[in-house]
Amino acid sequence: MKADPATQRRLLDLADVDTELNRVAYSRTNLPEHAEIDESEDTVRTRQDAQVVAETALSDLRRELARQEKEIDQVRARGKRDRELLDAGTVGARQVVDLQHELDTLTRRQGVLEDELLEVMERAEAAETDVRFAEDRLAESREALAVVTRRRDELLADLGTQESRHAERRATLTNGLPADLLALYERIRAQKGNGAALLRARRCGACRLELDRVAVSKLKAADPSEVVRCDECGVILVRTVESGL
Repeated sequence: MKADPATQRRLLDLADVDTELNRVAYSRTNLPEHAEIDESEDTVRTRQDAQVVAETALSDLRRELARQEKEIDQVRARGKRDRELLDAGTVGARQVVDLQHELDTLTRRQGVLEDELLEVMERAEAAETDVRFAEDRLAESREALAVVTRRRDELLADLGTQESRHAERRATLTNGLPADLLALYERIRAQKGNGAALLRARRCGACRLELDRVAVSKLKAADPSEVVRCDECGVILVRTVESGL
């Protein structure tokens, strides 16, 4: 295959652009923010679970409070009824004894229930503190996630701008290149990661290996328009005054 030496030199610019495009693609995939976001999302999920646990505990205690308050109200109502019967003086002596005994029992029961209610109220107060703490922790983790997400999005936007600029430059460089030369370049790039490199001081710019005497002799004898390749890595070798031939 033959191509004008000036056209071959355009492959070096194309290779530089492709290197930049590869760098952008690598950066997009390997931003540290991706890992930070994963970690932040894990933290958010963990703290969401902790909040649910705290809220569930508080809800259970509130139900227990409501149950105990209802039971205390029932005991008080029963005691009030018994006292009213005693005060009315309409019951017999035996019933008076029974009512008084029941009142004593209800009084003791009310005292026990009120002590238990106080304990549950204290536990509920502590549970409310736990819920507020869990809510604050969750809010902190969500804000941290939002911050790193914004930073990632800004970086991705910048990389997108770079990619667009390089893609436009690439389109300009490939426009007008001989179809067979471009096809060869693209095929080598797909296989090797690099399609063309400068031969400088008898050393391949892609694999960095110095050409042996046989290869140098062949290149010296080759027509300047001949498209040549590195015997070691297979890329198109672009010859210039820097090649040392």
